[in-house]
Amino acid sequence: MALDRILLSQFRNHAESRLVGARQFNLLVGENGAGKTNVLEALSLLAPGRGLRRAALAEIPRQNGNGAFAISAELEGGVQIGTGTRSDRPSRRIVQVNGAEAPAIRLGEWLSLGWLTPAMDRLFMDGAGARRRFLDRLVLALEPAHARHAARLDAALRERNRLLSEPAEPDPRWFDAIETQVAEAGALVAQARARLVEQLAQALARLPEAPFARPELAYQPGGPLDEAGLAAALAESRRRDRAAQRTLIGPHRDELGVVMAGKRQSAADCSTGEQKAMLIAITLAHAALLDPGRPGVLLLDEVAAHLDPLRRESLFTRLRSGTAQVWLTGTELAPFEAIADEAAIWRVSEGLVERI
Repeated sequence: MALDRILLSQFRNHAESRLVGARQFNLLVGENGAGKTNVLEALSLLAPGRGLRRAALAEIPRQNGNGAFAISAELEGGVQIGTGTRSDRPSRRIVQVNGAEAPAIRLGEWLSLGWLTPAMDRLFMDGAGARRRFLDRLVLALEPAHARHAARLDAALRERNRLLSEPAEPDPRWFDAIETQVAEAGALVAQARARLVEQLAQALARLPEAPFARPELAYQPGGPLDEAGLAAALAESRRRDRAAQRTLIGPHRDELGVVMAGKRQSAADCSTGEQKAMLIAITLAHAALLDPGRPGVLLLDEVAAHLDPLRRESLFTRLRSGTAQVWLTGTELAPFEAIADEAAIWRVSEGLVERI
């Protein structure tokens, strides 16, 4: 399976938890607050970024510990990956691949990782930034280089915004130089997002209308998608941007439009249940796009408990036919009866993990 021999050390409420013998389906069962989602969060940190909770590093170590934490796992073929912090530098994230330190963005080259959590139920109601992060995470699972391009774009935008806020008019040559960087990285980011939305739209079109509501997706760019066009737009927008003291055009203004196909209604105006069903449909469509040559992991937090038996069975059937390793949480085993015989099951209690 994609991940096995997983170790959490001083992570949240886990002093030291080991999970060995993973399968395609992996169940974490326990009471609320037992530490199930903490395991999923730990796994999510084996990808670039801040994980499914987007927590600051200083918030993660176990209370009354030494102020550091560690997560490690073994991939297919025996490759070891891990991440964590040291007590003397708690704000610096350390990543290792086979014992050698590596940049965090390298994790995306080894593992495709995605998740669906209750906190994401408001995705269609939240601001555009949340949907951009969601989109970038989906892109990253298919295109590992996206993390590098997005980081370059963020750094270049920060520098351009700094120039825009200078009291005196900066030398236009400084703008030329930094806008070249914004345009280079921004075009790569925007084009990757557009590709992903097109791929998802095609995958969603192949899914049946039921039992999950089928969404229609539209990529709404915040500027030109090509490098030359974006550079020209940035140059033309300098005066307006200086008045606002921030960059008003570019991929950082992108939006993901979502409409429920059956009702032709914006996702933001749909019911909570319909929004959840569309999120699941997007997650399943994305899982079908994963490269079978690169290990894939899907983290589903408290998903089955909110589905009726028909939708649960459909969910398990689609996950079973995919290539991703799946980790699910729940307060009891009953909702997972259909996959219990083929799953690895752990009971989680007060930060302790025991194989059932």
